[in-house]
Amino acid sequence: MNKEIDITREEGESKGRYFTVVEGHEAEMTYSRMGESTIIIDHTGVPDALRGKGVGQALVKRGVEDARAEGRKIVPLCPFAKAQIERHADWQDVLQKKCQ
Repeated sequence: MNKEIDITREEGESKGRYFTVVEGHEAEMTYSRMGESTIIIDHTGVPDALRGKGVGQALVKRGVEDARAEGRKIVPLCPFAKAQIERHADWQDVLQKKCQ
């Protein structure tokens, strides 16, 4: 799927999510805020009907782009998001390094 995926972001006091509806199916990535400068990606959910179409990757990419623009770091607790960030060397600048 090469068509641009339209992703919406909702953010509250301590939690947020990115979501998109593709072909009538909703996919989302949720996160929690840890202070002002860090987000913890805790879940990425893509329905079976959308698997293999790049929807999950697009959600993670948007989170990375927003984190970079806002000066935030990401802690990817979600295994999918962690794997995507590890796979893309150019996304790792927003990865939260291990605690000192």
